[in-house]
Amino acid sequence: MDSINRLQSEENHKDLSGPDAISKIKDLIGKTPTCFFCTAMSSGPSLGTRPMSVLEVDEEGDLWFLSASDSHKNQEVSVNPQVNLYFQGSAHSDFLYLKGRATVMHDKNKIIHLWKFILKNWFTEGVNDPRITVIRVTPAEGYYWDNKHDNAVAGIKILLGSVLGRTMDDSMEGKVLPG
Repeated sequence: MDSINRLQSEENHKDLSGPDAISKIKDLIGKTPTCFFCTAMSSGPSLGTRPMSVLEVDEEGDLWFLSASDSHKNQEVSVNPQVNLYFQGSAHSDFLYLKGRATVMHDKNKIIHLWKFILKNWFTEGVNDPRITVIRVTPAEGYYWDNKHDNAVAGIKILLGSVLGRTMDDSMEGKVLPG
């Protein structure tokens, strides 16, 4: 029985690096671009945590956000650029954790490139709002949990496993090392 569990565990584990890791990151973020963006707070060991939406994942695997220059997040990143990002796509799949380094910059061309009309809700002067900054997060490492197949197949396997009283695991997990 232990050898069966070990074999099943090996079948469900796949570490990814380089282009494969970047592809997995893009795929999962494409399904769920909103994450919890966590920064170290200067007032102690707690984390500043807020929802943020990734506006782009580039070919190098960097994640791009827009943020207000007067936000706590920007202040916290200026003190400690290490950030953690947590994504959840659905109740049973599309989970991603990334640890990386954030950089805040004023890049008008990138702001224009990333701009979406809905952002006017936070930046009332539009693309020319003087408070807009760009945050680039360069992930160093992470971990993913996903399905081997699509959610429909995974759901059927969960249902069948429940009826049959045995695990029909469709999950896949592993490290992502984009750099």
